[in-house]
Amino acid sequence: MPKMKTNKSIKKRFHITKNGKGKIMVGEIGIRHGRTKLRRKTIRRKLGLSEVTQATAAKVRKFLPYGGRK
Repeated sequence: MPKMKTNKSIKKRFHITKNGKGKIMVGEIGIRHGRTKLRRKTIRRKLGLSEVTQATAAKVRKFLPYGGRK
């Protein structure tokens, strides 16, 4: 049986934590340009990662056959 292919665009956009929970994290939107309009607090918050919802996580795991399953 051949290897299953990982969706490369999903692999680049999402990050799976390595602790026991295996949460799927994604970068915040709205930080690429136009930062001068934003407060510093907002910029700091958007520079980090945030956890995706359970519905989105289920969809993402379908595209990550090896790294996304528990």
